[in-house]
Amino acid sequence: MAALIWLVASVLLAGAEALTGELFLLMLAGGALATAGFSALTDFPVWLDAVVFGVVSIALIVGVRPTLMRRFATPPPTPTGIDALPGRQALVLEDVGEHSGRVKLAGDEWTARPLDTTEVYPAGTTVTVMEIDGATAVVWRGP
Repeated sequence: MAALIWLVASVLLAGAEALTGELFLLMLAGGALATAGFSALTDFPVWLDAVVFGVVSIALIVGVRPTLMRRFATPPPTPTGIDALPGRQALVLEDVGEHSGRVKLAGDEWTARPLDTTEVYPAGTTVTVMEIDGATAVVWRGP
């Protein structure tokens, strides 16, 4: 009878895991499943079943869960659109100064201004896009 209770607990915990996705309840479900097997094979008292549940669950949480979390963790999102432009190289098409300038960036022409407003980048210079400010690329030639 105790084995059946542990088996039902295992199924319920695994079902609840589907709602959270943190793999914590799944580790508890594994502990309950191991305890169901232990309880079915032995005739030890219920308190010993609880000890088995605790030991197996803790072992799964400490030993298995971190590996699974690393394996199934979602990768960071890949920047797209204008979020992908900072850090890219651009070619100065028209002198870039504090109030005017154009660069060729990712195949398109962009208005540009220097990061340091005292600098002017002549046409033909390769610059690095530091940020996108509205429809203007803020660029820097670097050292």
